[in-house]
Amino acid sequence: MSELASKGQIRMSFLRWAVVTVPLILLLGFASGRSVAAGGDSAWYVALAKPEVNPPDFVFPIVWSTLYVLLGLALAVVLNARGARGRWPAVAMFAIAFGLSLVWTPLFFGAHRIQAALGVIGAMLATGIVTTILFGRVRRAAAWLMVPYLVWISFAGVLNWRIGQLNPDGQGVAPPARTSQML
Repeated sequence: MSELASKGQIRMSFLRWAVVTVPLILLLGFASGRSVAAGGDSAWYVALAKPEVNPPDFVFPIVWSTLYVLLGLALAVVLNARGARGRWPAVAMFAIAFGLSLVWTPLFFGAHRIQAALGVIGAMLATGIVTTILFGRVRRAAAWLMVPYLVWISFAGVLNWRIGQLNPDGQGVAPPARTSQML
């Protein structure tokens, strides 16, 4: 036998990683999203003028849940690539990029810092692109799983930018939220 592991063993290893990474990413994303009142639950956000292309509130949890699953799968693909060159730098960059995405909701919805949140989205996009490139060097499939995330945060950046333009005094619309929405 010339193989170190069979295809079935490699598949099971990936599934073991995915069983950890997907729920972990979903849980952390959910915790960030529920850390402050967001969307229609935020009186501040409701009071803001929004661009015409702003999706209805119900779209955001669907999109983010889907993106978190894809991110968890991409991470599992890379973690499963034992011995692959560049694996750990790719994972480290992913952690930075994902950490930035967890900061955005409390910054935008909780602290009402529209411009600072736009800066975070810029950093999310930059680190997301680097992560995608590094993931692609490890496993091409992992890079493709990152593409919907890059597209969405690009769109979210446009929304954030337009909200800032439409609400130059947006931070003062309502006092910052101080309570968690976690049950």
